[in-house]
Amino acid sequence: MTAAGRAALEAELAQLENVRRPEIVARIASTRSEGDLSENAGYHQAREDQSHVEGRIAELKASLRDAVIIEEGAPDGVARIGARVTVEDAYGKSTYFIVGPTEVDPTAGRISAQSPIGSALIGKRAGDVAKVAAPAGEMELKVVEVS
Repeated sequence: MTAAGRAALEAELAQLENVRRPEIVARIASTRSEGDLSENAGYHQAREDQSHVEGRIAELKASLRDAVIIEEGAPDGVARIGARVTVEDAYGKSTYFIVGPTEVDPTAGRISAQSPIGSALIGKRAGDVAKVAAPAGEMELKVVEVS
C-alpha cells in the first residue's frame, strides 16, 4: 500500500475508535436504561452498529499490521503497484494509478493491481499493448506512459 493509503486507513481507524465507538457505547447505555431490552429496537440497533464498528476496527488493524509501504512511481518505466500508467484505447486516453486492494477508488483513477485492467498493465512499458478480458470481449490498451 502507498503511504497515502496507510494514512487514510489510520485516519479511519482513529475516527472509529475515538468517535464512533464512544457514540455507540453511549447509545447502548441510554437505550439500556429504557427498560425491557427484548423489545427495545434502539438497543438492538446500537448493538448491531457496535458489532459492525468493532469488525471494521479489527479489519483495519489487520490491514495496517500486515501493510508493506511501497514507493510511488516507476523510475525504471515498468508498470507496478505505485505507478501511474497512461493508456490509450478506442475511446481516448486514460490515466490509472495502480494500488493495492485497500486503496481502490475507480472514480479517482485508482485501480487495484488485481483488477482486470491493473493485472493486464503490470509489467508493461511505454509502447506495449495490454490485452484486457472484458465482458464485451477483449480490449487492447496501448501504454503511452509509465511514471
